[in-house]
Amino acid sequence: MSDATNSGAMPVPPKRKTLLEPDARTKRRNAAEARFRAYGMGAIGIGVLALVMLLISIFSAGSGAFSQTYLTMPVELSEAKLDKKGGRDLDNLKKVTTIGYAGVLKTSLAAFIATEGIEIEGLSDKDAAQIISKEAAATVRNAVLADPDLIGTTQEFTLLVNGRIDGFYKGRVTMDSAELDGNVSPEQLMLADALKERGYLRTKFNWAFLTAPDASDQRPEAAGLGVAILGSLYMMLTVLVLAPVIGVAASIYLEEFAPKNRWTDIIEVNISNLAAVPSIVFGILGLAIFINFAGMRASAPIVGGLVLTLMTLPTIIIATRAALKAVPPSIRDAALGLGASKMQSVFHHVLPLAAPGILTGTIIGLAQALGETAPLLLIGMVAFVREYPAAWSPENGLFGEPSTALPVQVFNWTQRADPAFVERASGAIIVLLVFLVAMNVVAVLLRRRFERRW
Repeated sequence: MSDATNSGAMPVPPKRKTLLEPDARTKRRNAAEARFRAYGMGAIGIGVLALVMLLISIFSAGSGAFSQTYLTMPVELSEAKLDKKGGRDLDNLKKVTTIGYAGVLKTSLAAFIATEGIEIEGLSDKDAAQIISKEAAATVRNAVLADPDLIGTTQEFTLLVNGRIDGFYKGRVTMDSAELDGNVSPEQLMLADALKERGYLRTKFNWAFLTAPDASDQRPEAAGLGVAILGSLYMMLTVLVLAPVIGVAASIYLEEFAPKNRWTDIIEVNISNLAAVPSIVFGILGLAIFINFAGMRASAPIVGGLVLTLMTLPTIIIATRAALKAVPPSIRDAALGLGASKMQSVFHHVLPLAAPGILTGTIIGLAQALGETAPLLLIGMVAFVREYPAAWSPENGLFGEPSTALPVQVFNWTQRADPAFVERASGAIIVLLVFLVAMNVVAVLLRRRFERRW
């Protein structure tokens, strides 16, 4: 018996598993998790890269709009050409158009070039005068009408040069391209270089891009965003007055007071659907209601503000209801248990705690409205607005004169042929992005300022 026992093989004990040594299943799970993290990081990297490329393309194309080339030169305001009858009568002075002032500038520039000893072979006085913007004649004319005593004297003016000369110093125009361009010649570029070497031609920050109104296709260097910014301001004021009040009131009623039945369910579903409706549909709605039915003037800022209010309401209502839902029910119950009425519990306790979310949703809705283009195009806010309103009033500002907006101005400039307008369109996008970023920063600060934790 002992021999049989000794000859038998001893059983091998099973290998004990330990948490320090992952099995094959754990390894596969860890590998899958690592791949998922890599996919997420890759997606974030692609998104950040796309954003960086977008910003680089916009800023590289639009940064030139914030600088402009100017020519400083003496201009002889000849009495024989500007005030033939004498007497400095303003009505007679207004009869001299910009064409007459263009002749004065041509003569003055020719004399200035001769005085400086600049000689460009093959450049006539007419060609030399074309380096000055067509806006320059209006600039000099406005100065003379503001002070008729300037007539008969020689004054130094800082005038815009045309878009091709400005583009030469921004890299859009070269000597080679000028040979094929009917709007500029190599000789004119040589003249500009000669004036720049003597310090009369300078490129500096272009404040007029932010303050001046739009300009015609022949004067891209004079086009600005002033009227578009003013129009956007009018519309945002309208949205700011109407949308938060209506949206917050509707949200409080639906969330706190409305009975839960079929009708409120239909309203809630429709509000959610409206938030996903394309913005151009709101433009059609505004065209039908405010212009065709109510008889309001097309292109008026009040119409644009009302259309954007309709478009912003679903966003504000959804954000406000989410903020109200986030307030713990115990706060409502505590207020009611202490004897407060339903309205007191909502307005004294729930609403202040939901204020950060409400403010954030409101500002995000306003930022979305600021960047909308399609509904404004449908209601006719594509007008070419050359001047500011004569005097601000509700009739002139909100209800009267046609206006435009920043996104519409971008669309308008991209439809024009001159490359300088493409530069200005990119510059307008930069301005619009600055406004949007500022509004989102305000939303974040307000949330942090009023946020309460419980």
